[in-house]
Amino acid sequence: MAQKPSIPKGTRDFGPVQLMRRNFIFESIKGVFKNHGYQGIETPAMENLTTLMGKYGEEGDKLIFKILNSGDFASKIGMDDFLNLLNQKENPSLKISKRMTPQISEKALRYDLTVPFARYIVQHRHETVFPFKRYQIQPVWRADRPQKGRYREFYQCDADVIGSTSLLNEVELIQIIREVFDILNIRFVTKLNNRKILAGIAETIGQADKIIDITVAIDKLDKIGLEKVNDELISKGLPADAVNKLQPILHLTGDNLSKLDQLSDVLTDSATGLKGIEEMRTVLSHCTSLGLDDMLDLDLTLARGLNYYTGAIIEVKAIDVAMGSICGGGRYDDLTGIFGLPDVSGVGISFGADRIYDILEQLDSFPEKTLLSTQVLLINFGEKEIASCLPIASTLREAGISTEVYPDSSKIKKQMSYANSNLIPFVILAGEDELSSGLLTVKNMKEGSQESIPIQQITKHLLSQTQ
Repeated sequence: MAQKPSIPKGTRDFGPVQLMRRNFIFESIKGVFKNHGYQGIETPAMENLTTLMGKYGEEGDKLIFKILNSGDFASKIGMDDFLNLLNQKENPSLKISKRMTPQISEKALRYDLTVPFARYIVQHRHETVFPFKRYQIQPVWRADRPQKGRYREFYQCDADVIGSTSLLNEVELIQIIREVFDILNIRFVTKLNNRKILAGIAETIGQADKIIDITVAIDKLDKIGLEKVNDELISKGLPADAVNKLQPILHLTGDNLSKLDQLSDVLTDSATGLKGIEEMRTVLSHCTSLGLDDMLDLDLTLARGLNYYTGAIIEVKAIDVAMGSICGGGRYDDLTGIFGLPDVSGVGISFGADRIYDILEQLDSFPEKTLLSTQVLLINFGEKEIASCLPIASTLREAGISTEVYPDSSKIKKQMSYANSNLIPFVILAGEDELSSGLLTVKNMKEGSQESIPIQQITKHLLSQTQ
């Protein structure tokens, strides 16, 4: 019996139409990046496991796809060792994982583009001029449970500035967000927070050492609700009175500046928290002068569970479609320090191309031009006529008009059907009569009209129709 073809869950095939639409997203984002002076880099699909582990928090580390060194498992660790591990009484699965992993897996598929970028910067620091503005558009992999808007293989489109502590970088990234989603015609809201504010809150409720547990929990507020977040906080060891003190802070009301004023009163004894508030005021002030404040929402429940954020936190949600974040990022002050280059601050954002694709598809708002690949098809009337069509096709291509010549001298109806099926807007009929008269018939497939155009004017005519 023949094997039924399939692909792993959480991955997708993309046909020609889907690929053209995806490329529209990539090119739109890349164009904005380049317009702001960002330079492109690429890193390998796989990284050393030690590069990735410990950078994403306990939950993130579980989602890293590890790559086996080989399939000869038993000979790697020895069967006796394996049986001994199985017989451990205390949490044997954890001990097996910690003992086995270094022996059978040294590499992993990248989880995101930020940690590989930090590794890249340290490895290439002598050839990098700071501040360095980089963009990167590549796939990443996560061993997550596939569901709507969540895939195991997906593309990220990142922009980062590293080697500068200026808050103007945060402002520029917010500008980039506005420009990208304006081009893509997606209504959105940008949520902002600051990790220093979160740290100040943790200090104020007397739980400074629980900052990671607090941020990981409250980051789930939209997904699991307040009651379960409170349960998780208590399960992580926070006393009930500390959890109670946290509640009003998570539900501040008013506009962004009003929320910051209220926070200033609450965090008066936290220098870290007040520093975060000051940074937020600076960013909001610049955004207001640029007319960006209408898209910004200060959200203290925003934590973005990644451990490496130290300042601003950014997350973008679509307004018209229920979907997870479609862009996110933040400030990281010492991510390169784990690779031996301390005190190099960076800030960046990442667009989720696959979620953006799903939103545009659901809204049916891809521009019509994203469906157009070939602009002109020359009908094949036979060997005699095709000898004259090939130079015409070459001339059109040289002018930047994507052109096909139908390869077989099939019935005209079949060739026209091919043009319709592939959404080719113009068809040229260059049969014996047309070639002898010097007038080519150009058929507009969308309107159903046609006109006769002199061969010498065909390029000019089609340029006026296709540009």
